[in-house]
Amino acid sequence: MQTYEVLLRPIVSEKSTDLAGANKYTFEVNRRSNKIEVRRAVQDRYRVQVASVNIINVPAKEKGAGFVGIGKRRRGLTSGWKKAVVTLAPGERIEDFFGAV
Repeated sequence: MQTYEVLLRPIVSEKSTDLAGANKYTFEVNRRSNKIEVRRAVQDRYRVQVASVNIINVPAKEKGAGFVGIGKRRRGLTSGWKKAVVTLAPGERIEDFFGAV
């Protein structure tokens, strides 16, 4: 897998902002990527040294969408996705992380 295919987008939320203070950055990554590919992609794109990578598979969730007919509801699933929490080496920092959205 090519480096540019691995990182899809940075995740910017309250929790990920708090983690950035602890030198941990969160990304949505390709579902077929692994820890080694995520490490290489972050090091190549941001020119930082990565200490560790944790991968989380976020499962699909069932959602409902109002009434379609008499007493019927339409049900569906959101897409599952893969999240990576990247811990950088001490002294390293991604400067444009929150401006990259």
